[in-house]
Amino acid sequence: MAEPSRGAGQALAVLVLGAAVIGLAPILVRLADAGPAAVGFWRVAIALPLLGMMALRTDGGVGAPNRFALMAGLAFACDLAFWHYSIHFTSVANATVLTNLTPVVVTAAAWIFLKQRPAKLFVAAVALAVAGAWMMAAGRGADAPGANPPLGDALALTTAVWYALYFLAISAARRSVGATRVMFWSSAASAPLLLIAALALGEQILPATTAGWAAVIGLGIMHVAGQGSIAWALGRLPAATASVVVLIQPVVAALLGWLLFAEALGPLQSLGGAIALFGVVLSQVASRRAR
Repeated sequence: MAEPSRGAGQALAVLVLGAAVIGLAPILVRLADAGPAAVGFWRVAIALPLLGMMALRTDGGVGAPNRFALMAGLAFACDLAFWHYSIHFTSVANATVLTNLTPVVVTAAAWIFLKQRPAKLFVAAVALAVAGAWMMAAGRGADAPGANPPLGDALALTTAVWYALYFLAISAARRSVGATRVMFWSSAASAPLLLIAALALGEQILPATTAGWAAVIGLGIMHVAGQGSIAWALGRLPAATASVVVLIQPVVAALLGWLLFAEALGPLQSLGGAIALFGVVLSQVASRRAR
């Protein structure tokens, strides 16, 4: 019993680290001076060679494409396109928090399709985490920064559905394929879709400045480290549990938005962040009791 417990603890630690790293993403998206979908393309395109080398080292190569990994790539392309546009229209905190309302979708879908029935305490933890996330988004009121906050918030909410599908597809792929291979094929599927979207929307494809290139390179490295850690942990934790833990991501993003872009957190937003984190901790207590 001790060995599985240590394994779950290690997976949880890696998952928290990956979520914290992904919290850097909206900051880098803001700093990258290219179109929103184009930035998503560069993120996965730059990550591909790194993932290929890692797969060669750990799995002997990328292997054949896995259908669930390809499905994850389709969902991730939609996720990035919608999310990057939401970051353009609303605040970093709102775009990231509303996107991470994913646990509602993931918990329900995992229950129905993967037979991962949540405990009552876990459902209560999800409710707390989502309530905290909602408080962070609602706390800005009419003073929300951004070119079009209502549109940005709507795009972020839509992103939550794509992110949930991505989580479930990655979780399914990890049942038979290593994390690096899954990340390679999901990224390979995402890249052309994002490039086509950027071209169709008439976006600027190439970053215009050195700082913009540095930002997209940083996004590629962050994709390998952050999403790779999450994919690895999803092979060892239930999808519903993992989706709640990554609510740490919007807290990190909100703090960085405050420090770098002066998007100050109000009292309601600060309280919401604390409640969301408490929901994360409670979800782990519920998961351990269930095991």
